[in-house]
Formats: sequence, C-alpha cells, structure tokens
Amino acid sequence: MITRLLKIAGVALVLLLFFSYLLILVGRNQLHDSEIETREHLISRENKKRILAFFPHPDDEVTVSGTLMKLVDEGHEVHLLCLTKGEAGNSGEGYSKEELAKIRAEEMKQAAGIIRVEQLHLLDYPDSGLAEIGLDSIKRIAFSQIHQIQPDVLISYDSKVGLYGHPDHRLSGLALEEVFMENKGKAGFSPQSLFQVTLSPKQIQVALKLSSGFQRNYPKEAEKGLPKPDFSIITQPYFNRVLQVMKAHESQQKVLQDLMPYHDRIPSVIYSRIFDREYFHEVK
Repeated sequence: MITRLLKIAGVALVLLLFFSYLLILVGRNQLHDSEIETREHLISRENKKRILAFFPHPDDEVTVSGTLMKLVDEGHEVHLLCLTKGEAGNSGEGYSKEELAKIRAEEMKQAAGIIRVEQLHLLDYPDSGLAEIGLDSIKRIAFSQIHQIQPDVLISYDSKVGLYGHPDHRLSGLALEEVFMENKGKAGFSPQSLFQVTLSPKQIQVALKLSSGFQRNYPKEAEKGLPKPDFSIITQPYFNRVLQVMKAHESQQKVLQDLMPYHDRIPSVIYSRIFDREYFHEVK
C-alpha cells in the first residue's frame, strides 16, 4: 500500500514539474524576444563604478530594482534619486497631498534599504508638475545632481515614452538624455554611460492587453513607442526582493499591479522564471 502511494505521489510530482516547466516556457515565449541579447552584467565587474538611478517618483525604481540589487552585490556604489515625493499618486485612501508625500517618502526610504543603495536623494519638486517647471530647468537640476554625486553610469526612463506615457517619466528621461549627450566626454562630466529602462516588443503587447495605464497613455503610433532594447539583464535570483520593494510602496499597490499582473496568484517559483529579466536601451 505504501509503495503504491509513493508511486502515485512520484507520478503526481513529475506531472506537476512538467506542467510548471511548460507554463514557464509558454510565459517566457509570450514576454521575451529571443533575438534580444541577454547579458550577465550591466557593466564590467572588474572596475567598481558609481551608478545614479534617476527617476521622478518613489516606486519608479521597481522597474530596475533587480538590476540595482545585482550591481550592489557586484560591489558597485548605487545612488537612487527621486525628483518628487509622489504626492499626486493615487492611493485610494483620501490622503491630502502633504500626507501622501510623507507616506511615500517613508516608503521610498524602506525600498531603498531593501535594495541597499549607498544613498537615497529624495528631492521635493512637484509630482505631475515637472512640465510646468520645464525641460531646461529639469536639465539644470539633473546637471547639478550629477555634479554633486559624480556617477560613472546613469540609469533612467526613456526619452520617448517614459515607459508607459506618464509625462513626468518622459520629461525626466528626456532631460537626463539631453544632459548626457550634450556633456559626454567633457572635462568634469563624470558619466560615461546612460542606460534607459525599456520593454521587449512582446512585453509591450501584453501590457497593452492587461495594463490600464498602458492602454490610456501608450502612443498609438509605433514609431513613437519605446526604444527597442539593446539587451536584457537576468534578475531572477532577486525576484523575491523585488517583490519586497514593491510591497514597501504600500500606498501604491493598486498601481503596481499593472507592473507585474497576477504576481500574487501564481507561485513565485514559476512567476520569477517568467518575469526573470529587465530590459535596457543604451544611449550612444
């Protein structure tokens, strides 16, 4: 009897592993493009660098948090900058802007601790008001922060869409790109590389089906869409900590559901092997 039960359990386990493997293969095929290069490292491990991740809002860092954690583990010095405190975010709890700014600032500090950044630079420019400040002013802010922090590598949103069309995302990405291109190679300007977070073409198609944010804001014309990735970085070993970073932004959980749909319904061992990489475009 015991032998028979063990055989049944063994068959059940084999079937479970097979269907899990099949689900992972199908999921990867739906999200990832095999022709896009996969890299082990964003930058060389041999020479330790200072990296500045430059974003407009608390929780924007979630999009590259696996890569940032990997950079920290490789011995690089990672700085994280947010232009705003996210007071215009949708929490669904009826907070005033002042209350939400305090809440999200604390959430950002907690997330930065999970990533283990060297320093969090949390500024206080108006959330959803960067357009009123203007591109030139944001460029001056970016240049000033670069001068103070002296990073070797920059990471930001792209300059065309801002991942899914948020004006603050696009404007901050555009400002940093223009500062980089106008000053690269000049004396006293430390950054040597700029990487912009993007998505694979297949991810974009899935996001347009599942994400209300993408459906509302993503450009209809293909030529105005996200830059095609130059490569991806495998971040699967950091998946559970990425989830911790997401959970740290407790006030924004409904918004973050769009970033990783159904992550709370599918076992982590499967989900982490489907959402197992982050995509980048290198500005040259």
